[in-house]
Amino acid sequence: MQELLALASGVLVGFSLGLVGGGGSILAVPLMVYVVGVPNAHVAIGTSAVAVAVNAAVNLSGHARRGNVRWACALVFAAAGIAGAFGGSVLGKMLEGQKLLALFALLMLVIAALMLKSRAHIGDGEVRLNWSNFPALVGLGLATGTLSGFFGIGGGFLIVPALMLATGMSILCAVGSSLVAVTAFGATTAASYAWSGLIIWKIAGLFVAGGIAGGLLGGRLAGVLAARRGALNATFAAVIIAVAIYMLIRSLASL
Repeated sequence: MQELLALASGVLVGFSLGLVGGGGSILAVPLMVYVVGVPNAHVAIGTSAVAVAVNAAVNLSGHARRGNVRWACALVFAAAGIAGAFGGSVLGKMLEGQKLLALFALLMLVIAALMLKSRAHIGDGEVRLNWSNFPALVGLGLATGTLSGFFGIGGGFLIVPALMLATGMSILCAVGSSLVAVTAFGATTAASYAWSGLIIWKIAGLFVAGGIAGGLLGGRLAGVLAARRGALNATFAAVIIAVAIYMLIRSLASL
């Protein structure tokens, strides 16, 4: 039963990554703790980081084929964030598990509010790397990477709004481009947790298998929703709010 639950949870994680470029670990961590039954929050975070990094790489290929990735901006952002992700993961392992999950949920609510505020944002679908957006990409990449590593998340829910803020790109391009950084941040975090022996590899593999199927569906739906003004942003925010409220209630009850 645990294996079936892990596979089904992987489908949801992959669907979220394909649809909004995020939600991988933000969904994977609570799914592993509350659905699959991984008892240790740090093991759930480490295991989810592996699954999210692989699923993000798979979903990235689909968005790249559809022309949704702005590679230069994405690579600068990801490179700046890798150092932050490593440092953040070291700090995150020092914090008690339930407190980490509660802080995680509060961060999700802040991100949801930012996405709802910008739901009518259209953005530039042809944005390019230049000297005006380079400093913002480096600064926001470093900050996002640190938070990503600290909370053990791929960081898509942070990266998408950060890329839009730094460059003014459209949300569909931000979703596709964010997967470059999600892959890099997730792999960095996973390596740190693997070094500490905090990964269940079998469950990670099942999450990856389910995520491939879910990602194909999510990527196709993203293109449909992006054509409707604000629909993708609103969907993005609604998913975060629902999961955050549930996580906050469960985490505070356990403190």
